[in-house]
Amino acid sequence: MNKKTVYMDYAATTYTKPEVLEEMIPYFNQYFGNPSSIYSISRETKKAIDMSRDRVAKALNADRSEIYFTGGGSEADNWAIKGIAFAHKNKGNHIITTKIEHHAVLHTCEYLEKYHGFEITYLDVNEEGIISLEDLKNAITDKTILVTIMFGNNEIGSIQPIKEIGAICKEKNVFFHTDAVQAVGNVKVDVKDMNIDLLSLASHKFYGPKGVGALYIRKGIRIHNLVHGGGQEKARRAGTENVAGIVGMGKAIELATEDIEKHQSRILPLREKLIKGLLEIPHTRLNGPTGDKRLPGNVNVCFKFIEGESILLMLDAMGICASSGSACTSGSLDPSHVLLAIGLPHEIAHGSLRLTIGDGTTEEDIDYVLEKVPTIIQRLRDMSPLYDEFIKGDGK
Repeated sequence: MNKKTVYMDYAATTYTKPEVLEEMIPYFNQYFGNPSSIYSISRETKKAIDMSRDRVAKALNADRSEIYFTGGGSEADNWAIKGIAFAHKNKGNHIITTKIEHHAVLHTCEYLEKYHGFEITYLDVNEEGIISLEDLKNAITDKTILVTIMFGNNEIGSIQPIKEIGAICKEKNVFFHTDAVQAVGNVKVDVKDMNIDLLSLASHKFYGPKGVGALYIRKGIRIHNLVHGGGQEKARRAGTENVAGIVGMGKAIELATEDIEKHQSRILPLREKLIKGLLEIPHTRLNGPTGDKRLPGNVNVCFKFIEGESILLMLDAMGICASSGSACTSGSLDPSHVLLAIGLPHEIAHGSLRLTIGDGTTEEDIDYVLEKVPTIIQRLRDMSPLYDEFIKGDGK
């Protein structure tokens, strides 16, 4: 008998929707021409890329000329940060980010700091994982050229005050980049209203294919290229375009953003039910904010006295796909940098579980998880010397 599978890791990746795949298929075998060539089948691929550019632009309230296709969200982050840093180093060498960014941002900033002499300020966050706008204002100097702050956190779901950050950057004449990989398709994103200069996104987070993303670059911004070697993407990003992937992303972003409110109204009750049920397990805490300051599908909790890796293995044995944090650091034995940044001690941060829900999640899935998780937690605690010590003590 096949094991029941319940997918609860939509923040790591989503499935590709059938209607997205259907639109992609002709660009593998029928319209396979190189978009840089001039014959008719190539003109078809060029036309398809242009249509996808329009779809992405519409989803962000941008102009089509401001959308550049990349190989994913990490490439877009690298391009935005390195591109601005190198193009504007004559003005200054100071970049501001936060302690809870995705590693595509943190490692890029560390690279610039270590090898190119840039100064990086890593802003603290509060216990909900949200920055202080006052701290941001105080951190900006006459040498600051870029602020890069993620829209919504991939681990604990905290949504930053993006519009207010954008306004501060605009007033101070500093570029503002946001990694919106987790936000696009889940919450409303408007680059004009929010004063965003550069924005990264990735197709596979909103039911499109993997290996394709985009960088929004506001018109008029000077930025160095990251990838050299050809004239694609208006000579800003070399390499033959991933036509089928771009087509898929265009369709996926259209579907994901056509009715954000409807999406949220379905996901939010499931999230709240899951949170409520998990918090009924003794010695459990919710990580990150509540309400609309949290990404709709994100649930992140810590169970005291046990380790997250053990939870994941036992969940997998029961057919539940989950995570202890970012998919990009799943091989690491270190506790999450995000959980440490919100003030959790190492021993509690090690017991984290991230469950993220999406379009395929049903109420039956939530019920199944809430049936299995308490059993797993109790079994692991029964084997835990830490829990044994706690019980033998005063049990508080």
